[in-house]
Amino acid sequence: MLNNIGLPGLLLIAVVVLVLFGRGKISSLMGEVGKGITSFKKGIDEGNKEIESSAASADVDYEDDARDVTPKPTKTSKTKDKV
Repeated sequence: MLNNIGLPGLLLIAVVVLVLFGRGKISSLMGEVGKGITSFKKGIDEGNKEIESSAASADVDYEDDARDVTPKPTKTSKTKDKV
C-alpha cells in the first residue's frame, strides 16, 4: 500500500500537515527534534569519554584477564560391575 505513494502524494501530505499544524508549530517541533538529537549525540560522546578515561586510569590489560576455562578432572567413585 505504501509503495504507491509518489511525489504528488507526499506533497499532498506535506500540505495537509502544514495546514493543520501551521508553519510556526512545525518549525518549533523540528527545533525540538534537533535539540533532542544534539543532546543524544552529546550524551553518547560523554559516555564514550568516561569509558575511555576509566579504562586508561585502571590500566587494565584485558588479555591477562582471560581465564582458563578448561574443565578440571573430578574424582569419581570407582565401582565394580557386579555380575
